[in-house]
Amino acid sequence: MILQALNDYYERKFAHQASATGSDLSIAPKGFENKEIPFVLVLDASGALVQIDDTRSGEGKTKRARSFLLPQGAKKSVNIAASLLWGNAEYVFGIPDQKKLEEKQKKGKEQDYRERLNEMHQAFIGLIHAELASVRDDEGVAAVLAFLASVDHERLAKEAAWAEIADKNPNLTFRLAGDGSDMPVCARPAVVAVLKTANASTSGNEGCADFGFCLVRGQPDRIARLHPAIKNVWGAQSSGANIVSFNLTPFNSHGMEQGANAPVGDIAAFNYTAALNHLLRKDSPQRLQVGDASTVFWAADASGFEDDFAAMFAASDKDDPDRGTQAVRNLLEATRTGVYMGKYPDARFCVLGLAPNAARTAIRFWQIGPVKQFARNIARHFRDIALDKPAYESSYPSLFRLMTSIALQNKAENVPPNLAGDTMRAILAGLPYPESLLQAAIRRCRAEQKVSYPRAALIKACLNRSTPKELTMSLDPNNNEPGYRLGRLFAALERIQNAAQPGINATIRDRYYGAASSSPSSVFPILLKLKNHHLSKLDNPGLAAWFEKILREIFSGLAGFPAHLSLPAQGLFAVGYYHQQQDFFRGKAADASDPAANPNEEP
Repeated sequence: MILQALNDYYERKFAHQASATGSDLSIAPKGFENKEIPFVLVLDASGALVQIDDTRSGEGKTKRARSFLLPQGAKKSVNIAASLLWGNAEYVFGIPDQKKLEEKQKKGKEQDYRERLNEMHQAFIGLIHAELASVRDDEGVAAVLAFLASVDHERLAKEAAWAEIADKNPNLTFRLAGDGSDMPVCARPAVVAVLKTANASTSGNEGCADFGFCLVRGQPDRIARLHPAIKNVWGAQSSGANIVSFNLTPFNSHGMEQGANAPVGDIAAFNYTAALNHLLRKDSPQRLQVGDASTVFWAADASGFEDDFAAMFAASDKDDPDRGTQAVRNLLEATRTGVYMGKYPDARFCVLGLAPNAARTAIRFWQIGPVKQFARNIARHFRDIALDKPAYESSYPSLFRLMTSIALQNKAENVPPNLAGDTMRAILAGLPYPESLLQAAIRRCRAEQKVSYPRAALIKACLNRSTPKELTMSLDPNNNEPGYRLGRLFAALERIQNAAQPGINATIRDRYYGAASSSPSSVFPILLKLKNHHLSKLDNPGLAAWFEKILREIFSGLAGFPAHLSLPAQGLFAVGYYHQQQDFFRGKAADASDPAANPNEEP
């Protein structure tokens, strides 16, 4: 189903692209691919080098090369495999990659490497002669062949970009002087016509030995032995990985080899990989990183839901920090009124999470359904995490913000493997959140002795989907669950200490939160004795009386101090603590001299 959905997306996208006036080729036709090329060799009609264009823009790490539509590159392996009219410096010039050269020299294999470089260069030239024999008279093709027949290294060395090319081994292509900057030689009409004819003849040939029935398109086609690589999956090999591959004998069955084990036609193999590479491209508005899962999404039918999906889950956009908040507000309003996102509530929407797995790409999660179903489930998620908050926090924290809040040092790379993907699946399908999410949030609260807003929101959401009693956004005086009451009590005792000792460096939270939230009977008797000492130091009798009133209200629903609290009860402790803290910060104190009356103070 995944491959079928990607194939359908490619066909719909390509059909729209072909019919649109002045459209760009953002999604490549069969036999082509979009590739970033840092340097373009500009040649005159005789094949002499005019200049080397540096297509990159930006500064430092943000520097990006321009993308060109090129003939589809050969799938890299240990064998020599040249690409047509473009390639790295090893293929184009036969010069060594400096890092590889150093490695070969250490191993005493420099001579073998230099001999291989010559073979690579000859393969690059030979492919042009073989594939473009019928258009060798084309001015651009002739110029490239003339240039390659006698490469003038002295002329190349005069170019400012040459030192970087020789050192970094980047990808290169050719352009004829006088052609537009967006028309490399491989995009000249004569070349494109030959390639399209060749690509059309490779499919649908019933006479070939590997002809069969494509399981994706449901039509006869030549079966793809190897599928094109999927690129830009976070953490995967830079050369790309595969969703479908049979690279070892144990994976084969019934005497089949490689792609024949799961028959996918050449057309479908190209379509689904081209669609996926298009969705995964750099700066794609249809991808977001969810933990270790590179997540892509698309509408199988016309819908405006794609535009806001990433904004609701990704980190805040620096250029438009309110976009995610507005997208969620629109979604919640749409579900409240019954008018769902976009004009097509029944349109199918697809979400695919991919994760690296050696030379393969693993499917972390896959969800497909009507837009209105996704809208309901996503709106439910944002209602579940809704909490009273400090003024500086977002009303609708993104999934990125939630996940990093439970990671060591708040870094995305420290999010536990699989957890973000499992959480996303729960959100999209309306399922209970993974139990490991609750564990991770509570563990981080105890490790840092702090219940932050996003952690409290996650804990509340997990408990609301797994326990019968629903937790509210703000303080619930009628909630008599022991864990919740103990959390409130701990917050009140900390507030009393802060009032008695303003500016104290380490409060009871810094010293006792972990023990109080897991083994209350071992800690609270000590804290209650400290409370009496702190109350005696207050200069304001009204404030002391107000604190005593709060403690009586909390104790009225508390039967005692249990020896241990279960994991859900520890979650209730965290939420109760957070609710009571926020209630203080909202300035509900009867006496304005109480520090809790300052609504601008951070919790």
